[in-house]
Amino acid sequence: MSKFGELIDVEVPVLLDFYTEWNEQSTTMHAVLRDVAAALGDKAKVIKIDVEKNEELAEALRVKGLPTLIIYKDGEMKWRQSGEQDANTLIGIIQQYV
Repeated sequence: MSKFGELIDVEVPVLLDFYTEWNEQSTTMHAVLRDVAAALGDKAKVIKIDVEKNEELAEALRVKGLPTLIIYKDGEMKWRQSGEQDANTLIGIIQQYV
C-alpha cells in the first residue's frame, strides 16, 4: 500500500483505471485510456490496475463496478466514477485538475 501512496501523491493528476481482463467494458476502455494518455502527455498520469492482482487495494477503495476510474492529485481523491467514459470526457475532467 505504501507504493500506492507514492503513485498518487504527485503534483499532476493521476487517473487510475481499475479493471479485469475478462470484463468487456474494462477492455473497451484500454484504447480510450491510450488516447487520453497520448492527449495529455506529461500533464497527467494514466495507470491501469488489475483488480485481480491488487485485491487488497481494490477492497480498500471499495471498487465494486468495473471499470472504476478515479482521479487523484496531491494524494487526494478528486473524482470517481464506475463505467465506461469516452476519451474527450475524461480529458476534460482531468484538465480541470492540471
